Amino acid sequence: QVQLVESGGGLVQAGDSLRLSCTVSGRAYSIYGLGWFRQAPGKEREFVAAITWNAGRTYYADSVKGRFILSKNNAESTVYLQTNSLKPEDTAVYYCAATFTTVLVNEGAYAYWGQGIQVTVSP
Repeated sequence: QVQLVESGGGLVQAGDSLRLSCTVSGRAYSIYGLGWFRQAPGKEREFVAAITWNAGRTYYADSVKGRFILSKNNAESTVYLQTNSLKPEDTAVYYCAATFTTVLVNEGAYAYWGQGIQVTVSP
């Protein structure tokens, strides 16, 4: 079992930044990748970014590339998603998820999910 807990969401204005955190517990040693997804009202959940647990390779959706930055602290089993230059269209519930496979952009590859955290960006 893997448990994921997100934190750091909130209400900000366009152009502001937020740092989202995802703390992993349980079988963290067996994780291949940690991904972030988001779901806006009335829309399907979409891939945002992912990082490989050991090597720290990062992958980003085009919509956030250059604005969002992933990092990790293995000692704390925590992955951080630094979200910069936020836009109203970034408003969504953000989820972190863990996968044991090498498929990082497909939500179907993720076996464990956090509860989600709200990010709201006002114009």
